[in-house]
Amino acid sequence: MSKFEKKFGKYAIKNISLALILCYACGYLISWINPTFLNYLTLNPYEIVFHGQVWRLVSWLIVPPDSFDFFTLLMLYFYYSIGTTLERTWGTYRYNLYLFLGMIFTVVGAFALMGYNYLFQAEAVALYGAETFFAIYATMFSTYYVNMSIFLAFAATFPNMQVLLFFLIPVKVKVMGIIYGALLVYQFIAGYGSGLISVAGMIVPATLFTVANRFVIGASLLNFVVFFFTSRNMIHMSPKQVKRRQEFKREVKKAVKVTRHKCAICGRTEESNPELEFRFCSKCEGNYEYCQDHLFTHTHVKHN
Repeated sequence: MSKFEKKFGKYAIKNISLALILCYACGYLISWINPTFLNYLTLNPYEIVFHGQVWRLVSWLIVPPDSFDFFTLLMLYFYYSIGTTLERTWGTYRYNLYLFLGMIFTVVGAFALMGYNYLFQAEAVALYGAETFFAIYATMFSTYYVNMSIFLAFAATFPNMQVLLFFLIPVKVKVMGIIYGALLVYQFIAGYGSGLISVAGMIVPATLFTVANRFVIGASLLNFVVFFFTSRNMIHMSPKQVKRRQEFKREVKKAVKVTRHKCAICGRTEESNPELEFRFCSKCEGNYEYCQDHLFTHTHVKHN
């Protein structure tokens, strides 16, 4: 257990996957009642900086990544299932840390993209108008790739687990992970291609959104990169193995823990009874220490 986990582990949110599903539920409800209101919840760094809409730093988690249908319901259940499995395997603190890192990197990526556009795409920002320009970009930052990072972590942790693709075809998770990873690499490189595309009624160069897409993918999946290179010793371990490893570490820690004070009569220590005082007896031959209850009542040790 790290120092950070000892200090902040008590604040970890249990069953955080369910909390994310509830956020999506709120987002879908808003999209049915007043779809335009979702525009005030997206991760738009321009509105945060220049209009003080700081709630967008968190409210973008409510914006659902896709329109609601039966397959969306299945996907939400799938991500809830693998999320809770990871939480049981890694522990609540570690799983929380993984998700929050993905969210933080996404926010940082949004601000980095805004800075990039002001530095290298200033003409395009001026041409289309900063408010409209960044409002379109804001819709690209969602929890879609954060969910993808959850799946990739699951595939790296349980590579040989089988799932039923389309409820019929048994496929190992590592195969799906490789396919998804290859698709992400392709999307990162190819982007939107060249030429012009129509976005929100405007004709814009596709290269603008290719760069933005790279920021979105890179920022959202950076937590998986950090996980992979810092937790390679945890990969390919089953939940039982992880549990046994944690129990072993706890037992070793207990075994090597040395107490500084121990009563030679009753065996109590400063760990078991912190309220006691311990003293060495000057009349005993050798290093004999006693608690306050036996310091004056014990028989002095004499070596003939």
